[in-house]
Amino acid sequence: MSKRYSYKFKMRVVEEYFEGKLGYRTLANKYNISTESLVRQWVNNYKDCGKNSLKSREGKTKYPLEFKLNVLHYKQETGASYRETAKKFGLNNPSLIANWRRAYLEGGANQLNNPIGRPSDMHKKPKLSKKSQRMNLSEKEELELLRQEVTYLKIENLYLKKLKELGLKDHRDPNRPNSL
Repeated sequence: MSKRYSYKFKMRVVEEYFEGKLGYRTLANKYNISTESLVRQWVNNYKDCGKNSLKSREGKTKYPLEFKLNVLHYKQETGASYRETAKKFGLNNPSLIANWRRAYLEGGANQLNNPIGRPSDMHKKPKLSKKSQRMNLSEKEELELLRQEVTYLKIENLYLKKLKELGLKDHRDPNRPNSL
């Protein structure tokens, strides 16, 4: 799982970058940040979208299909880069647009509506407890009786089919017609 950095920490790193004394790599090493590209991303987000772009979001932002299509259309028509397009639409993650484009090319507009990632557990059927999974004795007896009845009915069905095939009547019921 990736490390989460606080807003204050990100601001301190970005401000130190703008002082002009240290570069991306040096700042990453100084503050023990995993990659210099993360520092670069913070600086670019700050330049493009301001301070608020450094704040962590609680959950995923869900964008409507129409918005995604507008973003993709703008990028296609203008030939703008992912970063320029993201800046235009106030998105702080240009790779999001690349993901939308890939999804659109793979499956059209319908694919853009499909969530990417692991599905939530919300729609799964609840698991039964072990107690409710076990049958009590009377249920087991009833199941065995039903199985026996099914077997008997199968045999009776075969018997009646054979009688019909031979042109004979069922001797158990004199009023019963010969056809099944």
